[in-house]
Amino acid sequence: MRPIANTRSAAGITTGRLAVWWVVGSEIVIFGGLLASYIMHRLAHASWAEQAAHTNVWIGLFNTFVLLTSSLFAVLAHYAAETERNGPKAARYLLFTFFGGLTFLLVKAAEWTIEITAGYTVTSNGFWSFYYTAAGLHATHVLAGMIIMLIVAHAARQGRELHRVELIGIYWHFVDIVWIFLFPLLYIAK
Repeated sequence: MRPIANTRSAAGITTGRLAVWWVVGSEIVIFGGLLASYIMHRLAHASWAEQAAHTNVWIGLFNTFVLLTSSLFAVLAHYAAETERNGPKAARYLLFTFFGGLTFLLVKAAEWTIEITAGYTVTSNGFWSFYYTAAGLHATHVLAGMIIMLIVAHAARQGRELHRVELIGIYWHFVDIVWIFLFPLLYIAK
């Protein structure tokens, strides 16, 4: 018996896929509002360039590489689940994706430790307030994706619910795309 989320459809889209796109759409509104607010404040405050100069571009670049690599593993997991119908292989790729997310969070924690120790806290000024809010919201989404990924990988390893591999992949790609916007705004645009 196939799961309802994979058999029912609305407008020709399975309900599971439609639900993930609804989540992504609502998250676009949240991050879009945050980024638009950041850009408006950035343009109105010339001092932000000086404050942004204290972010470490190399750490941000490394984390960008880590997330993009983890997205590649999500694609490979989807291919293994969808084309090859190989749940254990899909689960292995999802674990690689999970460890990419874990690496990202550990590097982010080390980076924040360095910044906070240097005196750049959420209350230092407007830039750092936005920086910690945007990066923290993103990190929370990375963590949520990692938890869901473990659940999906567990089922995939047993050959169950392979359609969910695509669904967590869609979410993970969204998380990566958000970082592609955050990285230049927080690290490069000095």
